[in-house]
Amino acid sequence: MCRDAGSGPALTAAREALARLDWEAAASAFARANAREALGPADLRRWATASYLLGRTDDSLQALARAFEALVDRSEFDEAVVCGFWIVYALFTGGDTGQAGGWLARCERLLSLREGNGVGQGYLLALDSFRAAAIEHDYVRGQVSAVRAVTFGRVGGDTDLVVLGLSSGGRARIRAGEVGPGLAWLDEAMVSVLAEEVSPVVAGTVYCSVIEGCQEILALDRAAEWTAALAAWCDRQHGMITFSGQCLTHRAGVLRTAGDLAAAESEADCACRRFVGAADEAATGRAFYELAQVQRLRGDLPAAERSYRRAGDWGHDPQPGLALLRLAQGRGSDAVAMLRRVEQEVTDRLQRLSILPALVEVLLAAGDHDSATLAAAELAQIAEMVATPAARAEAAHATGAVALAQGEPGPALAALREASGLWQTVGAPREAARTRLLIARACLLLGDRDTAATEETAARHLLAVIGAHGDLALLDTHADATDGGLSGREREVLGLVADGLTNRAIADRLVLSVRTVDRHVANILTKLDVPSRTAATAAALQRHLLPPP
Repeated sequence: MCRDAGSGPALTAAREALARLDWEAAASAFARANAREALGPADLRRWATASYLLGRTDDSLQALARAFEALVDRSEFDEAVVCGFWIVYALFTGGDTGQAGGWLARCERLLSLREGNGVGQGYLLALDSFRAAAIEHDYVRGQVSAVRAVTFGRVGGDTDLVVLGLSSGGRARIRAGEVGPGLAWLDEAMVSVLAEEVSPVVAGTVYCSVIEGCQEILALDRAAEWTAALAAWCDRQHGMITFSGQCLTHRAGVLRTAGDLAAAESEADCACRRFVGAADEAATGRAFYELAQVQRLRGDLPAAERSYRRAGDWGHDPQPGLALLRLAQGRGSDAVAMLRRVEQEVTDRLQRLSILPALVEVLLAAGDHDSATLAAAELAQIAEMVATPAARAEAAHATGAVALAQGEPGPALAALREASGLWQTVGAPREAARTRLLIARACLLLGDRDTAATEETAARHLLAVIGAHGDLALLDTHADATDGGLSGREREVLGLVADGLTNRAIADRLVLSVRTVDRHVANILTKLDVPSRTAATAAALQRHLLPPP
């Protein structure tokens, strides 16, 4: 980058504030300097950096546009295109695709005016990689453009460009199903970020992109590792909003997974308040969605309703969380309709990975076992491709839940045991507890009432410890739900049917005639609308109709 000759007191103060990472002081000093003298392109870019990190996207874009024009006047076309890159990137991520396309065409025309290739061409390739993978879902082109961008960066000695290319290319490879190589690219990008070899905006951008990429495939260990590194980096920045708010959102997600729901809600709430006044609508929407997720798990359904709505207001799709909220509110048909709509709209495999577990849950609650079976099978295929422990746990949990609903406790138990172990490995106590509840039902179906009681007690205790009051309330609601019209005697008979007793054995146990027991069993099948004793037991388990062991 060219050096600017200005040296007034305000400009000197601005540069000094920039050096100590005091972004508010830097932006204020650049504004004062701008009122007194003409700023050169290097100082305009510095001002744009400070403004962007403070969440003042419009101020940043104005400074970058001025720097672009000044660099064009100096015939420094590659440096001008670097400014254009950040203008286009901000406009694209902000949803202003028309303006972004105009600036992109401007940059392309500018490079056509000079001979040879330089880093400017590499930045346009980095943009093409981002647009191809993130917007157009053309993952092959995303990878090809990223590789070329990295090459331009290495030849030109531009580490920012190399890291941006590795990050974009890694995300494209992951989305194309090449998870291992894609993660390797992301890890390579992070080496330069951790070594502080890149500019602040590139560092923050890549931190968040890598974390989102890890979350996308449920690589929870890497997401937690990079989130901790991002938090440490943010702590060294003074007054920064843009990436510190995103860091709080990521931290909330990590804490939610780890079972510290109170701390997760606090971090998410801080993120929402941090974004107030900032121009990053997408990040604000994600923050409100994370807040809603935690509030739903903690059982504060009215607050979760408000936060999901706020997320939607900021342009973030509140699914699948809102559908799960509807399920918790007893509005199962609404939950199914919501996720059916999303399922039809979302075709990307990794995006479906975040939807399918919730879809299986609401379909089973609605009694649509066939559709739930198909959703669980698709989830298993995606989990096999991704191959992260959490993805495999989600698939095993869904497979077990479907088998249990279909009255197949043996296969269900095998899948659920696998899921439970995986959830414990990744440190996800809420998910482990929910799996243990299903294990309890499978054991009960198999006649092992002691193990069933142990598993349910342990699961309830764990949910209480982490503050998952929403799950506990749902359990209690089910436990207090309608008895399906069964009489007290019929419920008693149903419990003995679940224990595997024949009608003759039940008659002996209750001192009744076999004919009376036959009538009770027939009434039970009719009232529960099921064809067999096994199906009656499965239905009773789902609706919590069996007496305690």
